[in-house]
Amino acid sequence: MAYSETRIVIGGLAHVPVLIFIANFIKGKFGIKFGEAKDNVVNREPVKIIEVKDTVVKEGKAETIKELSNKLDSIEQKADEVYEKVKKKKKDNKKKKKNN
Repeated sequence: MAYSETRIVIGGLAHVPVLIFIANFIKGKFGIKFGEAKDNVVNREPVKIIEVKDTVVKEGKAETIKELSNKLDSIEQKADEVYEKVKKKKKDNKKKKKNN
């Protein structure tokens, strides 16, 4: 039995959503989700600072470490803010493309 070319194309297009679903299912089962990876990195314990009292130089090092730790925390917060802005901007761009 011969099929028309149109019927074959429509049959192929009908299977595309099924293939996409299977690919996303496999990706979801075996892939690392970005949100989970981000939580693992961000939710680590703060750096423990050891203060040495006998010399002025070592106390200065401890203060420097505290300052660097505070700066690192502020950089991480800014990075999170930038990530959220970029995510929001991409979402807005997708909406604009769909509307056009």
